[in-house]
Amino acid sequence: GAVPLAHATDAAGSLRIPASYNGLFGLKPTRGRVSLGPGLDEGFNGLAVQGGVSRTVRDSAALLDLIRGPEPGDPYFAEQPPRPYAQEVARPPGPLRIGVLPQAWGGRRTAVPVADALTRTVRLLESLGHRTEEAEAALGVDWEEFVLANARLSTANVAATVDELAAAFGRPVDSSTVEPATLAAHHYGQRVSGPQFVTALTIRNRVARSLARHFGTYDLLLTPTLPELPPLLGTYARGAEALDGLGWIDRLNDRSPFTMAFNVAGAPAMSVPLTADPGTGLPIGMQFAAGYGREDLLFRLAGQLEQAQPWSGRTPAVWAGDPAPR
Repeated sequence: GAVPLAHATDAAGSLRIPASYNGLFGLKPTRGRVSLGPGLDEGFNGLAVQGGVSRTVRDSAALLDLIRGPEPGDPYFAEQPPRPYAQEVARPPGPLRIGVLPQAWGGRRTAVPVADALTRTVRLLESLGHRTEEAEAALGVDWEEFVLANARLSTANVAATVDELAAAFGRPVDSSTVEPATLAAHHYGQRVSGPQFVTALTIRNRVARSLARHFGTYDLLLTPTLPELPPLLGTYARGAEALDGLGWIDRLNDRSPFTMAFNVAGAPAMSVPLTADPGTGLPIGMQFAAGYGREDLLFRLAGQLEQAQPWSGRTPAVWAGDPAPR
């Protein structure tokens, strides 16, 4: 509640995950929608994008209108929309075909409160005239291949970035300067070979091609943003000092198995704070993904859902935007 909108980046879910945990709206744009130039040509070899989280669909749409667009020399290009995204928020989406994935790739089971929230979301969508059905969206590779490829891409990028910072500031790369997970990723990334890196890019291409085919059958894919309720502070990185880089990436994929596939595919995806756990009041985000370049469709649906089931007034007991102490 301190600010209406906050900057966020997303290479594996780092925009949608905090949006889900904190009851916020967060849309990860299409690869190439927001330029990273001139300092970078791409982030994490196309996995990372820039965006923001907010309390309203309108604010997120307005932000994307301000920051979208190509720069000279960009390696990716997403066709510019015919109208501002801020206008899409109020446009009816029409009846959509939505494929529902209740369970994540890799075998991580969805917790009961989250599965119940997904069921309520499906009912809401059907009441709005959309057609839903349980779907399968193959990644095109085995889960182990997927995790290994992402570990090699991610940690090689971490290693390069950490080494650049260390050289710039004249500081060592050890436990006195970086956290255990970053140190593990740095060590692992330094050992990734050139051929291994190229193979990881080949896996990225196979996943992108496989997921893109599913958007010929469905307008959108729906998943829980995360398979469990928000964990207690401090538990996410517990024991990280005992993991290597692959082990850390495997943990990230286990805790958030629904999000990273859409980074690899380059497709836009949003976390919508449609519901909360009745027992604890903790927020539960629902993730919708669209085909490449179809943020317009996501904003239309998000605007419709926000009108049907508003969330901006749902705030925690301790909230900076509260005009008076509780």
